[in-house]
Amino acid sequence: MTDGYALVIGSMGIEVKAYAPQPLGAVNAGIVRNTLGGGARNIAENLARLDVATTLLSAVGVDGAGRRVIRWMRKVGVDCRHVRVVSEGRTANFISLTNERGEPTMTIYDTSIMEHVDANYLWKHEPLIEKAALLVIDATLSDEAIATAFEIADRYGVRVCADPTTPALAGKLRPYLDQMYLVIPNAAETTALCDLQPVDRESALEAARKLVSLGALIAVVTMGEIGVAYAHGSGSGFIRAKATQVVDPTGAGDAFTGAVIFGLLNHVSEDEAMRLGMTAAALTLQSKDTVFPGLTQELLYDKLVV
Repeated sequence: MTDGYALVIGSMGIEVKAYAPQPLGAVNAGIVRNTLGGGARNIAENLARLDVATTLLSAVGVDGAGRRVIRWMRKVGVDCRHVRVVSEGRTANFISLTNERGEPTMTIYDTSIMEHVDANYLWKHEPLIEKAALLVIDATLSDEAIATAFEIADRYGVRVCADPTTPALAGKLRPYLDQMYLVIPNAAETTALCDLQPVDRESALEAARKLVSLGALIAVVTMGEIGVAYAHGSGSGFIRAKATQVVDPTGAGDAFTGAVIFGLLNHVSEDEAMRLGMTAAALTLQSKDTVFPGLTQELLYDKLVV
């Protein structure tokens, strides 16, 4: 069983996905749907569905979107008592134009409310960080907030997992690689972190080893349909992606991260944790939901990628 709780800090909000067949004009008929989103939120829900006690630190506005996301997170078992509600703020929104495979071709996001998850807010919640089994942060935090999160975690010896979030934001985490227990970038985010450009199995393994050489204890480079490369102090490995009928790719990376954290918190080997992550990602790829609603520990092991 997991000891203690995971503390997740980062964005939460509403994600809108829109698809219209080519060619696009000024006005297009298509399919538009919305769901809950935000990297930190997605990871937190995956953890909660795997029976990991999870607390979320974030910010929402006094609006319908904020009420909706908090209500849902409480329903799935995430502790949202410390989420900051900002009267003058807008709950985060993520809008993606997708292709016929559900892959985003353009994304516009508004996470300006994350400026309220600042250093003072984190210091106020220092006791939560002190007692956490693991701290998870995404890169929507400001530079000052990221520095504060690592400072507090270092003070109490709390392990930190970092989600680079996007290639544009990933570079903010680069100065802290030597303080990371776990970092999970995709190929483009890896380039922002260590200047390597993984394109295949061997270059991904090289990049994972490079991140470990820069100080990360465990580094995972996700390569989409190719698979994942990982490295740690005792070695490295590569797991090929399982052939999967993709319904919607959104959230698969966050499912991977959540399941890997679940495994590591339950003291499984790094190799098994990666297989748990691959399994959760495959399940999510087959779902229209950002987090696979049927995710459980039992299902994860029943479908375990081998």
